[in-house]
Amino acid sequence: MLDKIRILLVDDDEDDYILTREIIEDIPGRNYILEWTSNFTEALKLIKEDRHDVYLVDYRLGAHDGLELISRAVTEGSSKPFILLTGQSDRETDEKAMHAGALDYLVKGTISPFDLERSIRYSIEHAKSLAEIQKLNADLEKRVEERTLELGDAIRKLEHTNRSLHEAQKEIRKALQKEKELHELKSRFVTIASHEFRTPLSTVLSSASLIGKYKTTEDDDKRTKHVERIKSAVNNLTAILNDFLSISRIEEGKIYNLPSTFDLEPFAAEIVDEMQGQVKLGQQIHYTHVGEEDTVNLDKQLLKNIFFNLLSNASKYSGEGQSIYVTTLIADGKIRITVRDEGIGIPDGDKTHLFSPFFRAQNVTNIQGTGLGLNIVKRYVDIMDGTLDYQSDLGNGTTFTIIFPQTAQV
Repeated sequence: MLDKIRILLVDDDEDDYILTREIIEDIPGRNYILEWTSNFTEALKLIKEDRHDVYLVDYRLGAHDGLELISRAVTEGSSKPFILLTGQSDRETDEKAMHAGALDYLVKGTISPFDLERSIRYSIEHAKSLAEIQKLNADLEKRVEERTLELGDAIRKLEHTNRSLHEAQKEIRKALQKEKELHELKSRFVTIASHEFRTPLSTVLSSASLIGKYKTTEDDDKRTKHVERIKSAVNNLTAILNDFLSISRIEEGKIYNLPSTFDLEPFAAEIVDEMQGQVKLGQQIHYTHVGEEDTVNLDKQLLKNIFFNLLSNASKYSGEGQSIYVTTLIADGKIRITVRDEGIGIPDGDKTHLFSPFFRAQNVTNIQGTGLGLNIVKRYVDIMDGTLDYQSDLGNGTTFTIIFPQTAQV
């Protein structure tokens, strides 16, 4: 038997409560318990008790409104999902609901059992995803505490040595700087993770809800459009998670250089062919291998990740119909790989921080991304004993050049 889902309806109209109860009773295969309150203060009290799995909140609540209730409940620590019930269906209401902390909104008078079941289910799953982000934040807090203990140990050791005062001060400043950097890293992680997860999750939620409204064959194109939006959002989530996991594994020292011998040209051509299906409309990736020598001894998985990150960036920061050029060359005991695009380029003022984690240039703030891709590429290249360089002019594209020794070091 499915677990019971406890729902609290906050609505000052008893007729709406009766109607909502009837809709819930018509949902097949689900076990819901619906409770109702019409009082704003009573609703806040019940929410604090945390006995419900999801809250349905009417937009109009006498002297108050549902947005105020949701905002106060979230501020006071509620982590359960809120769904706003409103008589209006427009972008402004949607944005107000999301800003207050609601995970979805439904238009009263048009709600079907299918719509309500889907909204409840997706809102609960969305809330679970946000809880996972909070868990990651807690893990980072733990790392901060561990670093603080390390700092205390370092200070105690310094007290028992014969180092000069100047050397002791220098060590303390270094430890404090690392502490500050970790705090900043944690802050950027939480901000970016929350934003980057929320955008695709909201897309999945809204498209999934809309799909249920298209029931005829004439609506096939609309259904297909929203299915593609869901696929794209899931791919974005997967890429974000992969970036976070890669950084975590690098930080924990779990990434190793494991070279093997293989032919570079077919390996690179296969990656280019795979990426061609993921670039923007009209973009073409042109691959050229220069020279007859082709055998290399490199870590295939790390090299594949490097290619994917650079090609994804080249596509992301280039317009539709623009070309991307990939060249490989083996000569003079070195392996040279270049990826060149015709995109927006990198502002001069941002080049110093280009490979810093979570850093994003000034001209890409309206393009989705975590700011981890190039940091991951740089660290993979370092692990493989290679070098990474680039040239870029604002508005005229960017070229990344990677050089590896032909004889890899393990």
